[in-house]
Amino acid sequence: MRRGARGASGVRGGRAGVEATDVDATAVRRASRVVGVQLTIASGALVVAAIGVAFFFVLDQLRPAELAEKPRPGEHKIYIDTTEAMIAFVVVGVLAVAVAGAASLIITRRAVRPLGRALQMQRTFVQDASHELRTPLAVLDARLQILQRTLPPDDPSSPVVAELRTDARALIDIVDDLLLAAEPVQDAHGDPTPVLAAVDRAADAMRVLAEPRGIDVRLDAPAGHDALVAMPAASLQRCVTALVDNALAHSPDGSTITVAVRVQVRTVTLTVADQGTGIRGIDPRRIFDRFARAPQASAGAAGAGAGASETSPTPVRPSFGIGLALVRDIAARSGGSVDVAATSDAGTVLRLTLPTLQP
Repeated sequence: MRRGARGASGVRGGRAGVEATDVDATAVRRASRVVGVQLTIASGALVVAAIGVAFFFVLDQLRPAELAEKPRPGEHKIYIDTTEAMIAFVVVGVLAVAVAGAASLIITRRAVRPLGRALQMQRTFVQDASHELRTPLAVLDARLQILQRTLPPDDPSSPVVAELRTDARALIDIVDDLLLAAEPVQDAHGDPTPVLAAVDRAADAMRVLAEPRGIDVRLDAPAGHDALVAMPAASLQRCVTALVDNALAHSPDGSTITVAVRVQVRTVTLTVADQGTGIRGIDPRRIFDRFARAPQASAGAAGAGAGASETSPTPVRPSFGIGLALVRDIAARSGGSVDVAATSDAGTVLRLTLPTLQP
C-alpha cells in the first residue's frame, strides 16, 4: 500500500471563515445518514407493498353483483367508494413511510453514537500516551546529541551513536504524528500562505533523503504564477513532505519524483508522481484511512519493487499508516481534498486540491 510519512509537529490546518470539522465525526454522521436512508427505503417499500396488497384485496372483494344484492336478515353491508379508498390508502402509506423514515434516522443515530464516543476515547488515549512519551524521547535525543558531539570522529562507537540518534528522531516523528492524529479539531483560521514557496521548501528538504538513492525530486511549477491558500505554511509544507516521502518509500533507486503545481481560478492542485510499481495489496481509496496498511506479503513485494533492496544505500523507513491520513485531515479542515489521481505499474500520482483565496 501507499504508506504515510513523517513531518513537522504541532501543525494545524484551517480555512478563514469556515468552521473546521472533525473527519471522524463527519464520517460517523455520514454513515448514520446512509444507514438511515437505507432503512427508510426498505421500510417504505414494505409499507407500500402491504398497503398495495390490502387495497387490491379490497377491490377484489367489491364485486358489482354483490352491490345489487339485498342484505339478508341480520347481515350488514358496507359500501366503499374506490376513489376515497385510494386516497385513504395513499395518505396512510405516506404517513407510514414518513414515520418509518424518522424512526430509522433516530434509531441509527443513537446506534452509532457509541462508535463516536469510542473514537473520541481512542483519540484521548493516543494523545495522552503521546504526550507522556514525547518528553522522555526529547531528553533521550538531547543526550545522544551531546554524546555524539563529545566523541572524536575516529571513535568506533560514533556510527552506532549516530544510528541511535536517528532511531530516536524517528520515534519523535512517530509520536508527533500520533499527537496530530489525536488532536481535537478547533476552529482554525490560517494566514494566507503562498503555495510555491512552501512547496519549494518541502521538495528541497526531501532531496536530502532522495540524493543518497539517486532519486531526482523535480519541481514543476508555473514561474511567477503563485496562489494563496488559507492554511499555515507549516501545514502546507507538512502535506507536501508527507506526499513526497510516501513517493520516496515506493520509488526505485535512480528514478524521478515530480512535484507539479497547477493554479486554477478557484483552486490550486498539487500532484506528486513517482515511478514505482503502483498501489498493491489494498484498495487505492483506503490508503488515506488512518492505520490502513496492505497485507505483509503484498507490502513487502511493493517495497522490494520500490527500491527497498539490500543494496539500497538508504533503507525504506517503516510506515504506520499515519502520514497520508494526516494529509487528508489537514486538507479536509482547509476545505480541500486528497486522492489518488492515477496508479499503475508505471507509478502512482497523488493529488492534493486546495481552495485559493480570491483577491
